[in-house]
Amino acid sequence: MTTTTIERIETSLVDLPTIRPHKLSVATMYGQTMMLVKVYCSDGVVGVGEGTTIAGMAYGPESPESMKLAIDAYLAPAAIGRDATRIQELMAHIGKLVKVNHFAKSALETALLDAHGKRLGVPVSELLGGRRRDRLPVAWTLASGDTARDIDEAESMLAARRHRIFKLKIGAKDLRTDIGHVAKIKKTMGDRASVRVDVNMAWSETQASWAIPALADAGCELVEQPVASAAAMACLMRRFPVALMADEILQGPESAFEIAKHGGADVFAIKIEQSGGLFAAQRVAAIADAAGIELYGGTMLEGAVSTLASAHLFASFANLQWGTELFGPLLITEEILTKPLDYSDFELTVPNGPGLGIELDDEKIRRFTRDGLKKVIK
Repeated sequence: MTTTTIERIETSLVDLPTIRPHKLSVATMYGQTMMLVKVYCSDGVVGVGEGTTIAGMAYGPESPESMKLAIDAYLAPAAIGRDATRIQELMAHIGKLVKVNHFAKSALETALLDAHGKRLGVPVSELLGGRRRDRLPVAWTLASGDTARDIDEAESMLAARRHRIFKLKIGAKDLRTDIGHVAKIKKTMGDRASVRVDVNMAWSETQASWAIPALADAGCELVEQPVASAAAMACLMRRFPVALMADEILQGPESAFEIAKHGGADVFAIKIEQSGGLFAAQRVAAIADAAGIELYGGTMLEGAVSTLASAHLFASFANLQWGTELFGPLLITEEILTKPLDYSDFELTVPNGPGLGIELDDEKIRRFTRDGLKKVIK
């Protein structure tokens, strides 16, 4: 039986405009850059993956540019000529040669899974143990920085039956201003929608100890990563009538185990890129389940490729108590798929087609690809 091997790997950077600025405590995004990777196999199958981060390198140590470099210079040469069907073995091999670089590895692994799903004629979710659900609830992040504008945006989402879970980005302003912002939005939404906040590590433990009870009084049900360290998160746990969620400190299975061991979170935000790939994210979720920690399907504001990779994984979870935040493609003004994703009745439909179940609009991708930066490794 002939072994199917990886013949070449192609990377490119695609710069896409967004519908509005996206304000975080660490930076403001005015567009989104995707690092796309295509894996060409000896049987003619092509898989696609994506690496995307939030606000360049303001959020973490990788950027689309660094992901591309890591794949071009290290991951691709290590993968060329190897068996394209033994994905976990290949990623373990690469892991010995390249340390960390979780986002770049996730993009490559996604492309390999997309290709293998196409090869076998099954969705990626079936390669991950089989899906338990076909649709996923999706939260929308309100991050314009303006209370009235955020309220108008939330009202339009409710009217369109697109989102009824809203996460507010706070932490860039003083505590009282942020809490007032949250309180006004929740008061307007009432029981029609749930409200959560993401602080992106902006507070000290002292600030968080003052602010979290006030957020709970305002009707906030979940506070994401209020402080920067796992130790501070653990100190805040069980003190307030609101769930605390780990995000930035959750960097793969090893960190998940340490957080769980020390009781450092009520909820884990599972992100495939931050975890180091879909299989690693699956292990993070297993650790959470074993520790009684609830799950939330997170996002790096990815485009359609990584959003659907995440959706296939989250569809396979036994527990997904807090839904997902897979709204990244809706933040982008350009449709890059030949068939748009189905966001309706407050949920995202997970495609049933082989692989990721999507097809890129190659002409649209070419239009937004940075000139002279496309790279093919053979």
